[in-house]
Amino acid sequence: MPVFRFRVYWEEDDLIYRDIEILTAQSFLDFHKAIYTAFEFDGKHNAFFYESNDRGQRLRALSSEVLSNKRDAPALSMLKTPVAALVSAPDQKFIYVYDPLKNWTFLVELISILEHEESQKAYPFTLRKEGMAPQQYHLGATQNMLLEIENKYDLGADEMSEGYSSDNDSTSEGEESYDSSVEESDF
Repeated sequence: MPVFRFRVYWEEDDLIYRDIEILTAQSFLDFHKAIYTAFEFDGKHNAFFYESNDRGQRLRALSSEVLSNKRDAPALSMLKTPVAALVSAPDQKFIYVYDPLKNWTFLVELISILEHEESQKAYPFTLRKEGMAPQQYHLGATQNMLLEIENKYDLGADEMSEGYSSDNDSTSEGEESYDSSVEESDF
């Protein structure tokens, strides 16, 4: 069975991405689970896939909450729609939105099609992880806290000059203090 290899970029930083392989017959719900697992999200929220064009416009939607495909429905079902059903181009693009209230947005692009699946892999399969995944709930230190810590321990340009302290009184026994009055020509 053919295998699609997609690259899933975090919208805010294209250096953070995951390469995910999925069988053509697997559903978008399987793909959804692979993405939130690869980015270490908890999977407790609903999500949407949108077909996309080269300009990044959101076209037809697929929802994790819709259980069956109905005519003229606002979104297709991820559960009932195989990935191959919406792949019409070799560089097919989608937009994946996890937890629409927080609007975690990822750009999804088909990067290759493999002819055969590998028997030792369980699909969907995360082939490559680049960059640290964004924290879903921003637990721990906030950006402001990190900046405060950095500023507290960062020695400014006034306090240090070429790696030597301007304060020579704090040398311990056995250490020599740097004497700036010694000229290089004295050596």
